[in-house]
Amino acid sequence: MEDVRLWRDKREREMYDNFADLYAIVKTTDKLEKAYVRDLVSSAEYEAECLKLIAQFRTLHSALHGAVPSLDRFAEVYRLDAPAALNRLLVSGVPATVEHRAAASSSSSASAAAVAECVQNFITAMDSVKLNMVAVDQVHPLLSDLSTSLAKLGTGLLPPDFEGRVKVRDWLSRLAKMGAADELTEQQARQFHFDLESSYNAFMAALPNADS
Repeated sequence: MEDVRLWRDKREREMYDNFADLYAIVKTTDKLEKAYVRDLVSSAEYEAECLKLIAQFRTLHSALHGAVPSLDRFAEVYRLDAPAALNRLLVSGVPATVEHRAAASSSSSASAAAVAECVQNFITAMDSVKLNMVAVDQVHPLLSDLSTSLAKLGTGLLPPDFEGRVKVRDWLSRLAKMGAADELTEQQARQFHFDLESSYNAFMAALPNADS
């Protein structure tokens, strides 16, 4: 019996492989959301896994932008019933634990939306390095968005000398001295990612617990 191929060439095969990966990410996210709601995973385990899935989804969705312009349509075509995952990946963009902590911080002058925006911008900026998007005209807009979102929080949640603000300003200053087509060296990119990651961890630590 002859195998039926879905693809005609290597490019089509890669596309269908990506479709399969996207399907798996959505299904896994849906199962994770249900497990969290049913208290089958700890908040820490849920948050770490959810952040990883969101990052993987953004990377893959960006690569498939032309082939999958609408995830809702993709879910419909492939009979993917996963509303919780679609909400987490498309609408929220951050783990439920982050939403809860953001809501808890809203009484101290920081809105949940602003906190969620910061988380999204941190993740996007860190992802850019992993994808080797290290040209100045690629990095600068992402860093500028992060700086703007951090500024929206004011000093109610983060101290004026919060290390994330300081490091973002330092990197923006460095990039301003470079040409648009210039690229970060491997060493600079590594340091850039390290600074972003440490700032992100400090930011998450500054958020109050939802039950505090």
